[in-house]
Amino acid sequence: MVSSPAVTSVHATFVDPTRMRVEARTAEGLTVILDSSAEGGAGAAPAPMETLLAALAGCTSMDVASILRKKRQRPSRYEIVLDGTRAGAHPDVFTRIVVEHRVEGAVEVEALRRSIELSATRYCPVNAMLSAAVVIEHRYLLRGEGGRQQSGLVVTTGPGHRLPGAIAPGA
Repeated sequence: MVSSPAVTSVHATFVDPTRMRVEARTAEGLTVILDSSAEGGAGAAPAPMETLLAALAGCTSMDVASILRKKRQRPSRYEIVLDGTRAGAHPDVFTRIVVEHRVEGAVEVEALRRSIELSATRYCPVNAMLSAAVVIEHRYLLRGEGGRQQSGLVVTTGPGHRLPGAIAPGA
């Protein structure tokens, strides 16, 4: 049985047409404010491209936290830092994004590594969508009990980096 596709809707309105401030409202009534420091904006809210990075951070970190919980891993701290490199010419798209998962506490490095890998290659739809056009590097920095620090590259997705289970173009 094939399920019907889900539809996600957002309605966006310029709060002040003379400025670059936009209010986007989800179907559930939740609001996201966007702004820009360019072209008349006040820079009082995240710009659309920053919001795109925030969406990737939220999506993958929620996956990783959920998977770690299922693996009975309990970090005392978890933060995620994203750095996006932009093309520098219009439309100034991201060309590379580095995602670093920073975790502290009694977490096994292999459990963390596998949780990040599963999010990046199987579960996070934001990563899957962006990977169609952008190289995304997923890294970790783990500070364990006693101050021991480990870091490494988990996986790279994007053009030229085929995801497991993905259908090859033209297939």
